[in-house]
Amino acid sequence: MKESSGSLPVVGEPEWETLRLTAVAAMEQAYAPYSKFKVGAAALTEDGRIVSGCNVENAAYGVTLCAECNMVGELFATGGGKLHAFYCVDSSGTALMPCGRCRQLLSEHRGSEMVLMTPHGIQTMEQVLPDAFGPHNL
Repeated sequence: MKESSGSLPVVGEPEWETLRLTAVAAMEQAYAPYSKFKVGAAALTEDGRIVSGCNVENAAYGVTLCAECNMVGELFATGGGKLHAFYCVDSSGTALMPCGRCRQLLSEHRGSEMVLMTPHGIQTMEQVLPDAFGPHNL
């Protein structure tokens, strides 16, 4: 990924397409035998890595893991850092809005300029989770 005049990677059309394709590839690995609703997520980190994850269902529905949860697990398994751009897709490759729980998770691990691809286009974290509760509240 190219870097902007600062230290953050540029998020242009090629980068968004790479994130979309990475999310689609992750979605194809999802384990969703109950809902049949496969989800994939991918993010660009502030240091230029791409991390991804897919949903993993469980017969005890409450312990199902969202794609975003698995993606954040990969973030830490590959060195940590902060998320800079995020893309989540359904089985048709269409952008999804993360659920409330996952918006909170993304907010906790975002960089200061994180953007998300949503069904409404590119939005900031503040637009998808205004007045987020976080470490600053503790």
